[in-house]
Amino acid sequence: MARAYNLNIHISLGPDMQRFFEATSPYLTWAVLASLGVMMTFTALTSDDPRVFHQLVHPSGETSARLLIVLMMATPLAMLLKGWRGPQWLKRNRRYLGVASFGYALLHTIFYLLDKASLTTVVDELPRLYIWTGWIAFIIFVPLALTSMDYFVRKMGTWWKWLQRWTYAAAVLTLVHWAALNDWDGAAPALVHFGPLIALEAYRVWYWYLRPRPVMA
Repeated sequence: MARAYNLNIHISLGPDMQRFFEATSPYLTWAVLASLGVMMTFTALTSDDPRVFHQLVHPSGETSARLLIVLMMATPLAMLLKGWRGPQWLKRNRRYLGVASFGYALLHTIFYLLDKASLTTVVDELPRLYIWTGWIAFIIFVPLALTSMDYFVRKMGTWWKWLQRWTYAAAVLTLVHWAALNDWDGAAPALVHFGPLIALEAYRVWYWYLRPRPVMA
């Protein structure tokens, strides 16, 4: 009989850390997720620097991308790190992370438009790879965020899961959008951030489709 390989890592946390992951209030989660956005908005509204919107474009976009990466890592991490409550907490809070990611993407878009301050400039930049990939990723985000409430989950049924799979397309477009910045100067930081997600998704594909299976006599 062939022996199947099992790379799942079992990790056990102390009772205090387990209770933390089980009891974290959604209000605290929202407060943490929104805190940086509140600070960015406050800076934008109160700063006298004429380039403040330009300075906020990149950090708002990077925050959105990082939250997207974290929420997408939840499932493969839960598969890999069995027994650890961290990935389970991420899975339970994926919708919070997704809405927060959209919120920072919205801030990113607003700061970009305010920085350009001209519809003509915005339209002229559309053919650039790092621009149109960002716009399409944002457009995909909109229905994902709008249908994140329990009401739509119940009403849409299996269609809701089908819609949520578009998150993968948004992630790929976000990776290209980030990497192509400044004649691909953004490639290294984009790959550093997306690298763990790519590795985990590769593990997920291997686990479900490529790993050796036990052969029954």
